[in-house]
Amino acid sequence: MQADLSFLHLIREASPIVQGVMAILVIASVMSWSTIAVKIFQLRRARRDANSFEDTFWAGGDVSDIYRVLKPRRASLRGLERVFEAGFSEYGRLARRSTDNDVIFNGSQRSMRLALSRETDDLENGLAFLATVGSVSPYIGLFGTVWGIMNSFRALGNVQQATLAMVAPGIAEALIATAIGLFAAIPAVIFYNRFANSIDRLINRYENFSEEFCNLLNRQLHAGRQQGDI
Repeated sequence: MQADLSFLHLIREASPIVQGVMAILVIASVMSWSTIAVKIFQLRRARRDANSFEDTFWAGGDVSDIYRVLKPRRASLRGLERVFEAGFSEYGRLARRSTDNDVIFNGSQRSMRLALSRETDDLENGLAFLATVGSVSPYIGLFGTVWGIMNSFRALGNVQQATLAMVAPGIAEALIATAIGLFAAIPAVIFYNRFANSIDRLINRYENFSEEFCNLLNRQLHAGRQQGDI
């Protein structure tokens, strides 16, 4: 009699614990792919927004005009727009209350650092989950495999004569758990590394803009003080 080694049959015939392991891995894979899709969209949008804002900012227009355009949609700002708005709004607020250039400059710089930290948290959201799936899934699958093979050999102990046909289905059921674990882990690892690299590049762009904008504000403060001295 030939054993049915079809994929669905092996899953149905697996022990409850192995089926539970498979279910966990399938859920982790679905959630992983969902996270991957969200991150792809988020990072593409972040790069597009950064390119658009930098083109506008360095086109030579008035910084105050850019701020007035962004201010009404402050709550929905992201990326460089959020960093710029945080720094310039703090700059304007402190300039109205203080004549100390150091206080104004340091306050604006701190505000941009805080906005940059929040943007970093938003960009890195989901990476920890992908890293967990990528590192843990193979071991979860291996647990299911070991458990399934152990049950197969225990069943063989109750028969007088063991044959390959008797062993094959049980081992095949167990190995499916490892296969599903690898199926969940490999994409998670690949996209984790890709996203981590893209996020590092974006954060570097944000930090560079923040430094350049700080230099611009510093020059503006010193220019205003020199005019006041005259």
